[in-house]
Amino acid sequence: MQVLENIWLFFQDQILGMKWMNVLIGNGLSAVGIDMESKVGGMLQFFIYDTIKIFILLSVLIFLISYIQSFFPPERSKRILGRFHGIWANILGALLGTVTPFCSCSSIPIFMGFTSAGLPLGVTFSFLISSPMVDLGSLVLLMSIFGGKIAVAYVIVGLVIAVVGGTMIEKFHMEDQVQDFIRQAGNVDSDSPELTVRDRMNFGKEQVVSTVKKVAPYIFVGVGIGAAIHNLIPEAWIQSVLGGDNFYSVPLATIVGVPMYADIFGTIPVAESLLAKGAGLGTILSFMMAVTTLSLPSMIMLGKAVKPKLMATFVGIVTVGIIVVGYLFNAFAFLFI
Repeated sequence: MQVLENIWLFFQDQILGMKWMNVLIGNGLSAVGIDMESKVGGMLQFFIYDTIKIFILLSVLIFLISYIQSFFPPERSKRILGRFHGIWANILGALLGTVTPFCSCSSIPIFMGFTSAGLPLGVTFSFLISSPMVDLGSLVLLMSIFGGKIAVAYVIVGLVIAVVGGTMIEKFHMEDQVQDFIRQAGNVDSDSPELTVRDRMNFGKEQVVSTVKKVAPYIFVGVGIGAAIHNLIPEAWIQSVLGGDNFYSVPLATIVGVPMYADIFGTIPVAESLLAKGAGLGTILSFMMAVTTLSLPSMIMLGKAVKPKLMATFVGIVTVGIIVVGYLFNAFAFLFI
């Protein structure tokens, strides 16, 4: 058992976490005369290490996920989802969201396509919630920084919010709250041509390039903010505002996250620094979920597809779910850290 634990720790620290690269970067900066004990040295090491690590993991993960995704074109996904009913359909919709490496704004056109195809509204909303909040890439990236327990817990609670949220929206029978141009859109199912291995690999490469170009600015900004928090903001200040014992920290983190626009890859460096400075685990998870799922730009886009009543219901359900998750994880953080 100890051997397996050691193998897992090596995999988590040296393969996923790339701790060897952090040491290498520190030695390189020291070699060119930068004081690694200074704030500038610490910020440079954090920025270079986290940026390179995230881009390497992101590229590998997007390629693998896109290769898998090539087996499930929209037409096939619609047919698969159409075979299930009730909560099982919501679970499948949420799971489908985990293999779509998109930000919230990219998920909305797929949500609109699923809705116009006649899929149950609750199922499409389960997909819409889980797609930006949870994916296989986030699982691996979270694992590389926070460890397996927190990463798996984040994915599970994200899926729970997606399933519960979609189920509640289904129970409210709000189909008339979808804009007419979506409900009346014609839908033509056509089978995608069978792809060869080369086609799937090319698709994976194209997705890597496209996704990296799209998320690169957010990664740079996120890592920059993380580096500043890690090296400039006093730990006592973070604990006093965002500590797990503060009742207002979870709602505050959720509200602060909503106006921001980023994806899971841009928020992880910020979350890493906040956790290291003593912010509550649940507070951090609430912040990440709010940024990725309820960002202002994506809400503006969604507002074009649904009417205000459905929009308010969606935002309300997801917000309450995020806040509940935050309080629960702050209360039981000792199980994960």
